[in-house]
Amino acid sequence: MLLDDILDVSELEGFSLECKARLNRDNVEGWLKTVAGFANAEGGSFFIGVEDKTSKLIGFSRQDADAERNFFNNQVNEHVFPRPVIRISFVRYENNGTELFIMRADVPESPVKPVIVKFKNIPSIYMRRDGFTNGATYEEIISMSIRSRNAQFDILDSDIPYRREDFSKMFAFFAGNNPDGELSDKALRSMGFFNADGLLKNGAVLFSDSYDGRKTNVQCSVFSGLNKGSERIVTINRFAGCLTDSISFMLEFVKQRMNHTFIKHEESREEVAAYPVRALLEGIVNSVAHRDYYLDGTQIQLDMFLDRLEISSPGSFYQGEKLGKSYELSKIISKRRNELICGILVKCRVMEAAGTGFDKIIQEYEDADERHKPFVYSSSDHFTLVLPDLTYADGIRDDSLPVLEFVPVENGSAHDGKILAFCYGKPRKSSEIASFLGLSDSSYFRKSVLEKLVAQGYLLKSRLSGAAVYATDKSSVTRK
Repeated sequence: MLLDDILDVSELEGFSLECKARLNRDNVEGWLKTVAGFANAEGGSFFIGVEDKTSKLIGFSRQDADAERNFFNNQVNEHVFPRPVIRISFVRYENNGTELFIMRADVPESPVKPVIVKFKNIPSIYMRRDGFTNGATYEEIISMSIRSRNAQFDILDSDIPYRREDFSKMFAFFAGNNPDGELSDKALRSMGFFNADGLLKNGAVLFSDSYDGRKTNVQCSVFSGLNKGSERIVTINRFAGCLTDSISFMLEFVKQRMNHTFIKHEESREEVAAYPVRALLEGIVNSVAHRDYYLDGTQIQLDMFLDRLEISSPGSFYQGEKLGKSYELSKIISKRRNELICGILVKCRVMEAAGTGFDKIIQEYEDADERHKPFVYSSSDHFTLVLPDLTYADGIRDDSLPVLEFVPVENGSAHDGKILAFCYGKPRKSSEIASFLGLSDSSYFRKSVLEKLVAQGYLLKSRLSGAAVYATDKSSVTRK
């Protein structure tokens, strides 16, 4: 049997059709480039279970078809950025009384280009032309970037219809902060929650009661000490669900585990929480509101240490400056990455329309000393808000890292000691080291500071998942 025996493939132009008998496990990039090529061109249909040159049906059992789909999704999630909106379906047929399936993956043209295939930390851009997929030319890459709508993830259309009963958790979340208000369908439509055809936007889908995808993944951890490298993990809790539940989950996780103390006054005593609730809520909501939802396979990371809470969100500040480390939260200007998600959170009164969330955090810490001041740091792939624990007397100290003694580096920099301490517990990427120091991850920094430490035997350079990492050579230093 051939493909056109069960489907009318005449309506599919040749350049938009690709067939594979099986997904090659040994050369994943070989077929993923077809997915990216379709997304960078005008879209196409990818049939799996069909011989390429003959269109002969090979097919799968129901169980094998499910396994092939899972493998396909996992590889696309891991290696293709931003992930195209792919619609997967199965076509059933019978051969000599045996039930078989072929898998069909429809890949529309991506509104955000170029779509990149990344293997071993090496990005590649492909284009579909005349029935073949090849590397994109320089001119094509420029053209893709210019023609890209640069659309935010949350305002793109999904294929899921809006039903009010699917959003009971969002409405309950709204009612909890708006006891006399109502979030009507008319208000949602005016915000762009769903389109004229009644189909939800991507951001709206993340608020649905039954959402169980990976785009809302959260991991919350408690460490016994001051850093991840050498301290025992007390607990790790993971969560995936709708956005309002994500916010509640993170908030309750910290509230149940944070410390409390008292300040004595002449005739009373004042309770002090490790993290002011308003600052905590602002930080958590900020991580959800400004997360880069194009980055599949990532998660919001909430880590509690003895001296601080770190809330890390995938994606740098949207159209904002790469900050490194900054205590001047009120001066940070970052445009909204997710207009629809932010709009809903504003309606629910957990986010300010004017973008004053960081100002509120500063207000909550205004009486704290310098070691108890919150700060943020941002790199190209994440941003992190750090809230000091107000019950930890020493505050956040540089000596939370190991104190090392070493022979001064010949023609070294003022940062050498901090770098060696930072890289003592675990290997670090140059971007992590630069962010820790509040510097730019420039070629000058890598060449004149890090590589000098490598050359003189203080740092060991290796590779982790294709990226260069640096670890302190413990034989070159002495820990106090």
